Amino acid sequence: MYTGITRGVFPIVGLEERAGAARLTVELSESLAEGVELGASISVDGVCLTVAALQGRRVSFDAIDETRKLTTLGELRLGRTVSVERSARAGDELGGHDVFGHVIGTGRVLERQELGAQLDLTIGVPSDWMKYILHKGFIALDGSSLTVDVVSAVGAGPTTASFKVHLIPETLRLTNFMHRHVGDRVNVELDPRTVAIVDTVERIMAERYATR
Repeated sequence: MYTGITRGVFPIVGLEERAGAARLTVELSESLAEGVELGASISVDGVCLTVAALQGRRVSFDAIDETRKLTTLGELRLGRTVSVERSARAGDELGGHDVFGHVIGTGRVLERQELGAQLDLTIGVPSDWMKYILHKGFIALDGSSLTVDVVSAVGAGPTTASFKVHLIPETLRLTNFMHRHVGDRVNVELDPRTVAIVDTVERIMAERYATR
């Protein structure tokens, strides 16, 4: 589990295509790499990956083709940077919300607006996700815990809706959001508590009305 508080962006220093997967190697800072072990879970651009190899500060992960298709990991190239968070430990401060690295798919940047030091991004997503995306609720984009602001049921197309997030300077410093432009994709993880509540209510209501 993660907190959604990204610890910084780090470069892809290795990318090896394999049958059905790719091995990604990320070079972490000395402090972030300290104590990493084989088999540990680390969030890379919001995707929970398992450490497959270690060489000093260089940490390697295997991403299967299905994961690369579902997320932005398939777009990574040597030299690109990715957001990284180590898994949370008992007693850690929870500055964001519970994030699991289970990306549902990608959204697309529909609009960006710089307001002084603040950046606002409008993200387009499939309309059937919107029952889980609530005003002032939580969402994780590229692994960062963010608060949803403006929610639009109808967006850029018949099956697309949108929502807006406000990004403060500290978030921009530790992530790649400042470099996201219209048309770029971002990894989306819905708030699992919201998903559980909405799905449970829908199931109970469906069962109740089915018996009438």
